[in-house]
Amino acid sequence: MEWIKLIGILVIVVGFFFKFDTIATVLFAGLVTALVSGISIETFLETLGKAFVDQRFVSFFFLTLPMIGLAENYGLKQRAVAFIQKVRNLSMSTFLSLYLLIRLIAGFFSLRLGGHPQFVRPLIHPMSEAAAENAVSPDTLNADEVEAIKGLAAANENFGNFFGQNTFVGAGGVLLISGTLTELGYTINVADIAAASVPIAIATLVVGAGYNFWMYQRILNKHKKGGK
Repeated sequence: MEWIKLIGILVIVVGFFFKFDTIATVLFAGLVTALVSGISIETFLETLGKAFVDQRFVSFFFLTLPMIGLAENYGLKQRAVAFIQKVRNLSMSTFLSLYLLIRLIAGFFSLRLGGHPQFVRPLIHPMSEAAAENAVSPDTLNADEVEAIKGLAAANENFGNFFGQNTFVGAGGVLLISGTLTELGYTINVADIAAASVPIAIATLVVGAGYNFWMYQRILNKHKKGGK
């Protein structure tokens, strides 16, 4: 009956499927797993508390939210937009492709840029939108186009982060792959895993840049067909 200890996974799947509160779902899954494993509630709470205290530095993440909010309140987004508006020859697709390249290089050196709340939302998205408006000026982008650009900015962050991080030999994903293969009896070098990820990162840049260009052309063509 050892398989019953995996019931926590089922709880998480069900909770996420029905869109229950994420933290509550994970905590409930942990409690259920502890109970079916013969762990008392007191021991479970003690383990949970110890883990929280040992990893309390993770909560520093929450400090970034008010900091970004203050920066936006004092004109961070407006300054970013004003800068892009001055660069008239920089297209939206070129700007996003450059960001994708920077994101991949940052992953190669294991440099963290902050992700969506700290970097994409206050800087990359509004700068991408401003670059697109430069091309269709004096027209304004419609709501669907704004949402498409917002999604494209987020996608480039995801592509660069996901496919760039494993090009670093000390990345968590590389170490996990190496450890798993070692347990299975394979002799593997973490540098080989990172090296195998480099062609994937290059392919990501090519495909991502092509997709950025395609989306940009769609916006331009839509405005041209509209006679604008």
